Amino acid sequence: MVQLKEAARYLRALAHVAALTLSIGFCQSGLAQQTPPASAGTTLFQDVRVFDGKSAALSAPTNVLVRGGKIERISAQPIAVDRRADTRIIDGGGRTLMPGLIDVHWHAMLIRTSPAEAITGDVGYNNLLAGEEATDTLMRGFTTVRDVGGPVFGLKRAIDEGVVRGPRIYPSGAMLTVTSGHGDFRSASDLPRSLGSLTRMEQIGGSMVVDSPDEMRMRAREQLMQGASQIKVTAGGGVSSPHSPLDVTTFTEAELRAAVEAAENWGTYVAAHAFIPEAIRRSIDAGVKCIEHGFLTDEATAKLMADKGIWLSLQPLPEEMRLGLPEGSVQRAKADEVWPGIDRTYQLARKYKIKTAWGTDVLFSRALAQRQGAILASLVRWYTPAEALAMATGTNAELLALSGKRNPYPGKLGVVEEGALADLLLVDGNPLENIALVTDPARNFLIIMKDGTIYKDALLK
Repeated sequence: MVQLKEAARYLRALAHVAALTLSIGFCQSGLAQQTPPASAGTTLFQDVRVFDGKSAALSAPTNVLVRGGKIERISAQPIAVDRRADTRIIDGGGRTLMPGLIDVHWHAMLIRTSPAEAITGDVGYNNLLAGEEATDTLMRGFTTVRDVGGPVFGLKRAIDEGVVRGPRIYPSGAMLTVTSGHGDFRSASDLPRSLGSLTRMEQIGGSMVVDSPDEMRMRAREQLMQGASQIKVTAGGGVSSPHSPLDVTTFTEAELRAAVEAAENWGTYVAAHAFIPEAIRRSIDAGVKCIEHGFLTDEATAKLMADKGIWLSLQPLPEEMRLGLPEGSVQRAKADEVWPGIDRTYQLARKYKIKTAWGTDVLFSRALAQRQGAILASLVRWYTPAEALAMATGTNAELLALSGKRNPYPGKLGVVEEGALADLLLVDGNPLENIALVTDPARNFLIIMKDGTIYKDALLK
C-alpha cells in the first residue's frame, strides 16, 4: 500500500512538471493562448449601397455602424462615432455592402484529400489541410458553411477559438448510412460486419453504418453529443459511393423516424441525401425537414415538398465534376444519369415555389473549391442575380435557423439589418447587376468581415 501511494505521488509530480514544461514552451513560442484577430471594435461604413440579403435592389447611399459583432445602426443620415483607437471608419465610395455568403452543402474535411486519403490518411495531416481550406473559404467571402458530413468538430472549435481563420461551421458530424448505402466506403475486406467493432471510416467520424432504428438513435445521439447542429442521413443511392445504385432506397421508414426522433428531442432537424422520388417521399413521411439534392425527383414529389413546406437543398453541380470522374467507372455512369436532372429539378423548384437553399457539394478537388463563387453565379441559369444572392444569404440563413437551440451561433445571419450578426462584404461594384463579381473575390471583395472582425482589408493603406 505504501509503495502504491509513493507511486501515485510520483506520477502526480511528474504530471505537474510535464504540464509546467509544456506551459513554458508554449509561452515562449507565443502559442499559449491563441485568440481571434483583434476585433475592429467599432466599424463605420460610410456611403455604401446595401444589398440586405432579401431585396431585389440596392439601397440608396447609406451608413452602417458595427459594434460588438453586430450591426448596431443603419441610417441614410450621418452616424457620429467616437474616434478611438479601436474605431475604424471606412469610406465605401458608393460600393456595395452585402451579407457574407453562406454555403449550406459543404464538406470541409473532404476537399483537399482524395477519397482514399480521407479514410486511410493521417488524421492530423488531413486536419491541417482542412484548416488551410477553411481560411481560403473565408477569403472567398463565405463566412458561414453548413457541413453535411465529415469529422469537422475539431476544425469548428479551432475556428471558433481563433486558432484557425475560417467560416462559421454548422456541423452534422458523421454521415449516417446503411450497409452498402451512400457514404459506405468500406471495402469487401471489411465484411462481414462485426457488431461492436468499427472500421477506419467510422473511427475517424466520416460515416457511421447503422442498420436498425436502435443503432440510428445511438449514432445520431453521438453526433448531437459532439455538437452537431443537425443530423445528416443518406436515404438513397449516390454518385460517389461505390456500392449504392441510384435507384435504391436505403433506410427503412422506422430507421429514418428514429433519426428524426433523436434530432427533434434535441430541438433540431434531419437532412436527408435523396435523389429519387421514393427516397424523398419516405424521408418526408418519416419527418425529415430538408432534402439534399433531389436531382431525380418527379413532378408529384416536387409538389409534395412544396405542400409540406420541405426544404430542398439544391446544388448547380458544374460539368467539371462529372467529367472529372473516370470514363467507364460506376461513378461516371451514375453521374451521367444524374446531371440532366439538375436543370429539371431547378425548373420544378421554381414552378412549385419550393423552399430552395443553395450549396456546392465540392468533393476531393481544391481547384473546384476555388470556384465556389462561380458555382453560385451559375444560378443565373434559373434565377436573377438578386434571387441567386438572396438564396446564398438570407434564404440559406433561414435554413440554418431550423437548428433551433442547437444553433452554435445564435443571432440573425445572412442579412444586413439592425441587430444582425456582422458578417459583411464590401464589394467593388454592384453584384445585382454583375453577379460575375463574386467569381473573383480576390479582386472584388475589398472588405471581408465576420462577427464584426475584419479578416481582409484591401482599403487599408
